[in-house]
Amino acid sequence: QVQLVESGGGLVQAGGSLRLSCAASGSIFSTYAMNWYRQAPGKQRELVARVTSGGSTNYADSVKGRFTISRDNAKSTVYLQMNSLKSEDTAVYYCNAQFLIADYWGKGTLVTVSS
Repeated sequence: QVQLVESGGGLVQAGGSLRLSCAASGSIFSTYAMNWYRQAPGKQRELVARVTSGGSTNYADSVKGRFTISRDNAKSTVYLQMNSLKSEDTAVYYCNAQFLIADYWGKGTLVTVSS
């Protein structure tokens, strides 16, 4: 079992930056692939960024070059650095942990980008 707690969301002006954190507890963090998803009002949840247990990363086309995902296994924490934020980045951001058939979710943190 893994518990995930996101933090770092808030209100920011377009062009600004935020750093989201997701603290994990309850299992061997380093074995999990960690993902950030987001869900905007009226839209489906979408994958924003992923970091594997080996450290490989990939990103949605809409955030490439602006967002950076990273993980600190010693702190059991995954981060999402978001730069050059746009109004279309407004969403609830969710942390997700995956290992084989295990799939865990945090409750989300709201990011609002004002234009």
